[in-house]
Amino acid sequence: MNSRSSNQHPTSGSRTAGWDFLTNHAHVLICVADDPGIRLRDIAAAVGITERAAHRILSELVEEGYVLRERQGRRNRYQVKSDLPLRHPLVNGREVGDLLKVLSGAARKPSQST
Repeated sequence: MNSRSSNQHPTSGSRTAGWDFLTNHAHVLICVADDPGIRLRDIAAAVGITERAAHRILSELVEEGYVLRERQGRRNRYQVKSDLPLRHPLVNGREVGDLLKVLSGAARKPSQST
């Protein structure tokens, strides 16, 4: 039996169980930055969490000022405050926008063959 059978390689498209490089807060922030009109159910599906957890995380980001929430009709629109500092001492001096640039740029960058 292959020892990798339950945990496939991270680049194979399957999720490796147990841990991730980013927190769910970061994943939710990326969803909101990519789509300011995103619905909670879509955030939950993208991140792999419940709607209740997505709501809690988004509410925490709003309460801390990292995301602004504006009601538009029956929907919410969000705005990420990219100029606010990241919270961990290891990234002192870095802003939310720095993180989003790296992650969004990597996700959208076309493959280059040299």
